[in-house]
Amino acid sequence: MKILVTGTAGFIGNQLALKLLERGEEVIGIDNLNDYYPVQLKLDRLKRLQDYGRYTDIRLDLADRAGMEQLFRQHQPQRVVNLAAQAGVRYSLQNPHAYIDSNIVGFINVLEGCRHHQVEHLVYASSSSVYGANESMPFSVHDNVDHPLSLYAASKKANELMAHSYSSLYQLPTTGLRFFTVYGPWGRPDMAPFLFTQAILAGKPIDVFNYGNHRRDFTYVDDIVEGVIRTLDHTATANPEWSGLQPDPATSRAPWRVYNIGNQEPVQLLDFIETLERHLGRQVEKNLLPMQPGDVPDTYADVAALVKDVHYKPATSIDEGVRRFVAWYRDYYAI
Repeated sequence: MKILVTGTAGFIGNQLALKLLERGEEVIGIDNLNDYYPVQLKLDRLKRLQDYGRYTDIRLDLADRAGMEQLFRQHQPQRVVNLAAQAGVRYSLQNPHAYIDSNIVGFINVLEGCRHHQVEHLVYASSSSVYGANESMPFSVHDNVDHPLSLYAASKKANELMAHSYSSLYQLPTTGLRFFTVYGPWGRPDMAPFLFTQAILAGKPIDVFNYGNHRRDFTYVDDIVEGVIRTLDHTATANPEWSGLQPDPATSRAPWRVYNIGNQEPVQLLDFIETLERHLGRQVEKNLLPMQPGDVPDTYADVAALVKDVHYKPATSIDEGVRRFVAWYRDYYAI
């Protein structure tokens, strides 16, 4: 099968492309290699894909309308996984236009390409941040998510709505995956596991927001990728029982679905830090600070729908996942 994966120099996109290549698929990978974090890490991730003759590497920005139109015309992918986006809740407070360009303009270019070239299934990254001010735990896809706390979250909610319109108008099967906190080897340097590890090894104190009382549904990257692939193979269908009188936010009378994809076992941030300290063999000074604007105190995924539909089952414990991440970090940075 010919599969287009956007964001193949990114953390999840790179691991997904690798797994698809390993199972024999042809992958067209695109990335704009932006400098939101060090580009060298992205280039090193891409090197992992170079040995596969079935991989095509393309430099392209999703917001480049003409470039995206040419990409779909030339390569005619059968299925698409859109993981390219401007990431980061806190950065969206500093550079909001980057989120509109990548997450809104870029996503409409993906939808248009899928529409005009008979793509069988579009799977795209949403985010747990769409739950915003929701306080009912665990977060359920059957709850409304109309109160985002950051522009990043709003852009991901917009993606779900944009996808629904295309599923409804053009019968394009689309599935949105609300990712919860993903970690593991080759992870993002702007995320807490990476930042904490870097500081602990350097003997520097770390900033711990919300006084360490955050709970996060940390999910190991291999478990996430397995769920993405299972979802890609399970083309979205209409819900024949959907009713406009009592609309279910997770399904539709169109071939459109959204799912949570997480570990369903939230961990307190201080406990996660202690696990890092144990595997690094060092302790760290903690600067306990109040919660930052745009952040949420807890994330906790109800993944029952994904388990039911694609038999998703995360299998990596926090202890094992952190051990693998620390081993990779020491090897990659020769520590």
